[in-house]
Amino acid sequence: MRENYNSFKKTFKFIANIISWTVLTILVLIAAFLLYYFVANKIYASKGEQFSPTIGLYTIVSPSMEPNLKVYDVIVDKKVSSPSEIKVGDIITFISTSSISKGLTITHRVVALVDTENGVEYKTQGDNNMSPDSTTVQFKNVLGKVIVKIPQLGRIQQFLSTKSGWLLVVVVPAVLIILNDILKILKLTGAKKKVNTALQSEEEKVKKEEIKKEEIKKELQKRYKIDREENEPDPLPTNRKLKEVTSIKPLKVEEKAVKFELPKLKVDNEENTKTFHNNDYSEKKRKRKNKRKNMNNTP
Repeated sequence: MRENYNSFKKTFKFIANIISWTVLTILVLIAAFLLYYFVANKIYASKGEQFSPTIGLYTIVSPSMEPNLKVYDVIVDKKVSSPSEIKVGDIITFISTSSISKGLTITHRVVALVDTENGVEYKTQGDNNMSPDSTTVQFKNVLGKVIVKIPQLGRIQQFLSTKSGWLLVVVVPAVLIILNDILKILKLTGAKKKVNTALQSEEEKVKKEEIKKEEIKKELQKRYKIDREENEPDPLPTNRKLKEVTSIKPLKVEEKAVKFELPKLKVDNEENTKTFHNNDYSEKKRKRKNKRKNMNNTP
């Protein structure tokens, strides 16, 4: 069901785009033609001449030329520059001078060429009329010769001239185009917001990761510091107080020749001799120790 709805939506959108763009193209061409006609008319009016466009479009509103030209057919006329370009059998558009249709724009077929004091004039007759027109057509009143027929295009002109036709063909497509553009802008805005949101979330994620890494780094540094402090050996205990050394005095040592003489003792046996020597060694060791102690305590 959803697939059918989507296909119908796409088809309707495609047809609507074709119609709207076709109407828009036609309107642009009509506007360009009207602008050209208006400007050219002003230029010719400033020169004191009557403007006659090179190409003219006219809508058939009477059945006088049926079946060749039907009502609501649109004809395209080309301006003729000399009377010799119009021949018998050509269909021309002219300004009527007849008492019945004086001043009206008529499109009839040329059935004869008439030589007059004013030059060549054209006898005309509608293909669906029983008799020719009551007056001939002078060359100065000829607007152009029919070169192309567009069947039933005048119906669109008639439909556009009504309010409903104007609303349906011009206003509604224009509104649809505007709404379509607004929807596109809204979609682009929504997509832009999504992109910005995604970028912001990505930035926040990166910041969180950096904060997490920093916290892990600090934790590792803290653990390393604690481990280092725990694993450091304790300082050796000592009662000696460190003194600040300000100056060092040279130590004077006087050398004196000392002669030691061992007393001559008589020993009875080997055991007494051994005890004497051990006591003598202990006495010397004690004196050296006292001497070093005195040197260390010297300021």
